[in-house]
Amino acid sequence: MAAAIVFYVSGHGFGHASRCIEVINAILVKRPETRIGVRTSAPRWLFDLSVKGKVTYSTLECDTGVVQIDALSLDEADTIRRAWAFHSDLVTRAASETRVLRELGAGLIVGDLPPLAFSVGASAGIPSIGLGNFTWDWIYADYPRVRLAPSLLPAIRTAYSKGSMALRLPMSGGFETFNNVKDIPFIARHATRTRAEVCKLLKLPSDKPLVLVSFGGYGLPGLDTDVLAKFKKYTVVTTANLPVGRGRKDTPPTERKGSFVSVNEEAMYNAGVRYEDLVGAAEAVVTKPGYGIISECIANDAAILYTSRGHFPEYDVLVEEMPKYLRSAFISQDDLFGGKWEGQLDKLLAQPKIKKKPETNGADVAADLLLKALDKPPKKPRGRPKAKF
Repeated sequence: MAAAIVFYVSGHGFGHASRCIEVINAILVKRPETRIGVRTSAPRWLFDLSVKGKVTYSTLECDTGVVQIDALSLDEADTIRRAWAFHSDLVTRAASETRVLRELGAGLIVGDLPPLAFSVGASAGIPSIGLGNFTWDWIYADYPRVRLAPSLLPAIRTAYSKGSMALRLPMSGGFETFNNVKDIPFIARHATRTRAEVCKLLKLPSDKPLVLVSFGGYGLPGLDTDVLAKFKKYTVVTTANLPVGRGRKDTPPTERKGSFVSVNEEAMYNAGVRYEDLVGAAEAVVTKPGYGIISECIANDAAILYTSRGHFPEYDVLVEEMPKYLRSAFISQDDLFGGKWEGQLDKLLAQPKIKKKPETNGADVAADLLLKALDKPPKKPRGRPKAKF
């Protein structure tokens, strides 16, 4: 039986899982018989909805990420405290994973981008490849409280140094401790339905440009939807995150109040519409900067109106890089929550489109590289050379 690829996926937000799913799907298209395991704390329903084939999913906390208070703020002190509590025992955690890898028949490990993945690889003698746009040591190094956990960064960097390779996405930070780094294009989900199809299937009004509100699993409580409902030029769309199986099949796909529309996410998927289709139908997405949503906007030609998201080092890199790839503009949190969007959306959409669209076929590129690594025969253990007679 051919060896399996086992993905260790950060549970920090949905972006890590979404891009790994794209890579998994690309692998299954190229080689449908490939056995794939997934170890993550990201919700199973994301995989159930999106993986186009069979994977062995199991729940595991692979890392602690950052501690979010809500969609736009985080707790730095608790972030460092939890990260150190987790990574101080990394070697023991890795050793306990070897049994699981044997059961899965692992021949290759992919980490996006928990240090645990590379400690596991070293412990089990299995090659490990990183995939992502930032490393956790790079994130944590920017927090002053990391000095209270002096062994945290060395522990993470030691783990990363055991990786065989890292596939680095655009808009990146970190990766200094990986010995072999290869740059690949954006990994992004691409819409497969037209705007007209999306509006018809979800019963969305099509007489005005759609503006999608996208703030991940936390949503954006406190948003003044009464103001948004009075917009003259735009229809504002948001989704309610509802894990599959929690709602009824006859749930209406949308609830509308003037120019503000809430889409039930389960009903959306039941109607055959995916989140990337909704991004593709929108003229603009109002969001916080994150790799996943930015890459999807690039792939689907949507502009971004973004707000600040607390002290997260990736933010500065994304804000600096975004104008190279798509139309973007900043909105303050006061204006965001107050619904003062229309004038800023006008200016954003008046920007000229980027002339040269970047490649967004990173999932295919990554899949080819991973399959090549899987096929590579394992290194023979070094021993004393035999005496020649």
